[in-house]
Amino acid sequence: MGVSVQLSRGLGEQARSASIDDLAVFRCVFYDCLSLRADALFELTDAVLCAEGPVTTLVGLSLAAEHRRGHGGLYDGLGSGRIEVSRLRRSLVHLPAPRDAHGRITLAVDVSPWLRPDAATCPDRSFCHVYGRGKGHAQMIPGWPYSFVAALEPGRTSWTALLDVVRLGPGDDATTVTATQLREVVGRLQQAGQHKPGDTDILIVFDAGYDVTRLAFLLADLPVELLGRLRSDRVFCLPAPPRVPSATGRPSKHGPEFALAQTTTQPKPDAITLTDTSRYGTARASAWNRLHPRLTHRAAWESHEGPLPIIEGSIIRLQVDRLPGDRNPKPVWLWYSRPEVTTSELSRLWRAFLRRFDLEHTFRFLKQTLGWTRPRIRTPDQGERWTWIIMAAHTQLRLARHLTRDLRRPWEKPATEPHRLTPARIRRGFRNLRPKTALPASAPKPSRPGPGRPPGSKNRKPARRHDVGKNTTMSTNNVKTG
Repeated sequence: MGVSVQLSRGLGEQARSASIDDLAVFRCVFYDCLSLRADALFELTDAVLCAEGPVTTLVGLSLAAEHRRGHGGLYDGLGSGRIEVSRLRRSLVHLPAPRDAHGRITLAVDVSPWLRPDAATCPDRSFCHVYGRGKGHAQMIPGWPYSFVAALEPGRTSWTALLDVVRLGPGDDATTVTATQLREVVGRLQQAGQHKPGDTDILIVFDAGYDVTRLAFLLADLPVELLGRLRSDRVFCLPAPPRVPSATGRPSKHGPEFALAQTTTQPKPDAITLTDTSRYGTARASAWNRLHPRLTHRAAWESHEGPLPIIEGSIIRLQVDRLPGDRNPKPVWLWYSRPEVTTSELSRLWRAFLRRFDLEHTFRFLKQTLGWTRPRIRTPDQGERWTWIIMAAHTQLRLARHLTRDLRRPWEKPATEPHRLTPARIRRGFRNLRPKTALPASAPKPSRPGPGRPPGSKNRKPARRHDVGKNTTMSTNNVKTG
């Protein structure tokens, strides 16, 4: 027994040392990605990680002990600094990626807005769809929508590995931007050796609002599988029946309709699974193979040359007994990019889709704790620079998740699993861990503040006011608060 305890303790020390090394290496790489105003931006990131309590104001970070420069240096770094985003993206995919029991990487894509309703001088704002607290209380608020890509962990957790973020402009097509973003992320994962030839395909999950069938068409040459949520009013088509030898005319491309809202149009499922869960009761999953949407030369397919393709996939219906606060939940409809689903795959797919909601916890942590949407900055370039600082801060917390202790407040409940702390509790102990890692930023040089605007003088160059851009190609359902 003593030998096994010493062996496990030794393995734990080795894992802890490896985690500290990974954290130190990433901090050095992140500092190298800061090509201009590196010291100010790096200490701003440390202030986000070590500030007491949630970040509520940008200027308040200059009071943190880890930020050795004044508030002028903070704004100067955020306003005129520079981050090599391409190099930082490559460093994120080289970190250990979470996988499921079969070694599969699962990615989630979603859009979260940075709302700026009163910032008339901020350019490139779009109308973002925001859900209200009541049913039917959704509204459109001006802001900057950002598309995030994250790797999901297999178990129930609030951790995700953020890999990329892209801001959606007013004239951007959400489907085209998402396809390009995913293609680049998958390419970087392959270059980093995270996905090799012969490995299981990468699973990408989407929420409602994405044109998942078109995304499957655009990403058909990649080793990926797509799983997206469908609206309950969608209508698909079954395969065309065999052609009768004596029939004349053009052969039929579509079979009978399969309406999600009408059970009379739905034949017997090809696969069914029943799973007992502790939270949702019995989960009933049904799958229908080889269904496709009826495409027309309109909207996204208006400029498509030649005949429209037949994009076959599988329809999955997930029905549970209960949900928190809802005793009669409606079924969830999913579309899978593979034309056939077996019984063993069906359980894996709907469980993987439920893990997509872990990204919502990440959005809430970025906004409420790290203060992603708190600064009232003006230009989109400053917003993207601040967004990547938040991305780097979240990545450091993920690397330090096994290195800090639970600094619990006296009124808080103890963690049920001390080795699985939430990101907020890891951040609480990061200040004690920071001196043990790499500190590449140099000390500030003494200087005097500039004269600024003379007292009593007027601003003779007022900022230009910008109208909110309208985006007719981007779906409004995929832009929501996290």
